[in-house]
Amino acid sequence: MSILIDGTTKVICQGITGASGSFHTKGCLDYGTKVVGGVTPGKGGQKDPNGLPIFNTVAEATRETGAEATMIFVPPPFAGDSVLEAADAGMPVICCITEGIPVQDMIRVRSRLAEYPDSALIGPNCPGIITPGRRISGEGSNATFEGGCKIGIMPGYINTAREDASTGKAVGIISRSGTLTYEAVWQTTVLGIGQSTCVGIGGDPVRGLGFIELLEMFNNDGDTDGVVMIGEIGGSDEANAGKWIAEHMTKPVTAFIAGQTAPPGKRMGHAGAIIGGADDTAQAKMKALRGFGVHVCDSPADLGSGMAEALGLEVAGAA
Repeated sequence: MSILIDGTTKVICQGITGASGSFHTKGCLDYGTKVVGGVTPGKGGQKDPNGLPIFNTVAEATRETGAEATMIFVPPPFAGDSVLEAADAGMPVICCITEGIPVQDMIRVRSRLAEYPDSALIGPNCPGIITPGRRISGEGSNATFEGGCKIGIMPGYINTAREDASTGKAVGIISRSGTLTYEAVWQTTVLGIGQSTCVGIGGDPVRGLGFIELLEMFNNDGDTDGVVMIGEIGGSDEANAGKWIAEHMTKPVTAFIAGQTAPPGKRMGHAGAIIGGADDTAQAKMKALRGFGVHVCDSPADLGSGMAEALGLEVAGAA
């Protein structure tokens, strides 16, 4: 099992003929994702370099291919409308990779998405989502996988399916940071822990799915044994998630908060990573999470060993 996507999910790419869309579509195909087409207005009827059909609209692409998920590589001024186009076409999973979408646009998008309760938005400004496939040959970046689904820009080969995990365990990963998503994946993989699904929710202040929605999905997923949650300075999402964990979560959660040395009032990398008050600091969030019973790591280097400890595993290399 997994959440949101699996090896059967049919995927399209909005912006498939752009440099980023084309490059990462090939990466998803190479991983084994069932990419079935793409959308670029005005280029309908053509084929992309991978031989995939191009459509003028998401509605047309969905109707012709049966797509169930889309990844968006549309430039920032048009990306908000691309999200709404996908929702209007009935797309269940909308993964918006685009960075730099105006906040006003995302406020409008979030408001409109209330009209589409069957569409889940991941992002924007995120690395995407992956449900790992089984390794069938090769090593490292030359490995070949099957039965998985990668939507976005993350390096798929560092992920491990439960079937390939030496511990027999798999964890879900939720992160506001793309790079720290990969760090958590790599550390758990090295310790023989697989991943059920990994979701980069993005670092923008207005975005789609958040910690609580995904924690609930992982809590209800039979193949997820625990969750790694990676937050940042700014906002109250992590503290709210901690409260939800204390009241509802039945599986162990290991967390890390980035930005422990960030000065107040200075944006640190992500648009949403800015300390606006005493409760926005990394230290305040870490204290709150610990108060809710969450296993909090002081360093990102401890994500894997922290998760192993929370799962009760004795793994070689785990502190």
